[in-house]
Amino acid sequence: MARTVAERSDVLPLLAEVFREHGYEGASLSLISKATGLGKGSLYHFFPGGKEEMAGAVLAEIDGWFEANVFRPLREAEDPAAAVAAMFATVADYFRSGRRVCLVGALSLSDARDRFAGRLQDYFVRWVEALAEALGRAGHPSASAGMLAEETVGGIQGAVVLARALDRPEVFERILAGLRARCLARPANVPAQRAQPAGAA
Repeated sequence: MARTVAERSDVLPLLAEVFREHGYEGASLSLISKATGLGKGSLYHFFPGGKEEMAGAVLAEIDGWFEANVFRPLREAEDPAAAVAAMFATVADYFRSGRRVCLVGALSLSDARDRFAGRLQDYFVRWVEALAEALGRAGHPSASAGMLAEETVGGIQGAVVLARALDRPEVFERILAGLRARCLARPANVPAQRAQPAGAA
């Protein structure tokens, strides 16, 4: 019996898991229908543009979540060091300590990249820029803040892949701990109290 789906937004988490598990090309309409409990007619009612519109909607949903929970806090937090620390906790939870595929990263490496190139690039650009800005406000020199932000975002993505390939979540957690320590290390020219996260002793 097909499940009842009241809104298009109800379908998005189910679609996301299909794309994570099977990739864009492997996510057939039959697999999508089975995962969502919706027939082809219902799927096209919600997504007239077919699978490409489905993937685009999932990407928009992910982008909105990261904007609200990662990018904006990094840009706007009064305590940038605390925001950077919170980013690592949020990311670890979102990726389930490396058990959850980063769909944006997966699509960036797949044959579907060109279909969504602008969205994929924008996601990573905004993450790196927001983190670099927070690191700069925490006292890292602008040049090194940008490089550290790139290395951190790249390291997180690599940690997801490695932890899943090895089936060892502790690898993800260990890599994130190292990246976090680098990001929160006090730059030599910054007083200790400025670089500490909120509530640190």
